[in-house]
Amino acid sequence: MIGPALLDKLAQEADRDGVQQLVVGAVVQHDGKVLLLQRPADDFMGGIWELPSGKVDDGESLDHALIREVKEESGLDVTVIRSYLGEFDYQSGSGKKSRQFNFTVEVVNSDKIVLTEHDAYTWIKLTEEPPVTEAVQEVLRRFRASHSVG
Repeated sequence: MIGPALLDKLAQEADRDGVQQLVVGAVVQHDGKVLLLQRPADDFMGGIWELPSGKVDDGESLDHALIREVKEESGLDVTVIRSYLGEFDYQSGSGKKSRQFNFTVEVVNSDKIVLTEHDAYTWIKLTEEPPVTEAVQEVLRRFRASHSVG
């Protein structure tokens, strides 16, 4: 379980590092597979597969943003934020220094995906090398290692 002390520390470190935009990402696992969403072709980094993720609103905590973004992007309700899988930095489409914090989450009704911001979704086996960025591949490697998946 993720506590407020860790979330505060992560936000403070990002502020210290000059990060302009906080982003949260979720590893949603079900039946040995992980959920990936495909960005619209006409969007920033169009067509890539990614974790359910999105920007943290001003004044919003990382955990609340994570719950909101998973719901907005997939229609799934987060029941528990299990663990922290690290972060990565990148430059957003608007040129902002962004940091994505990644967490494992549990959801209810994982078979009821409703897309509002993406073109497609897929469940990939944890043993596969997914078609995602190197940064997301590293997050998934950490997830596999923490779950002892070969």
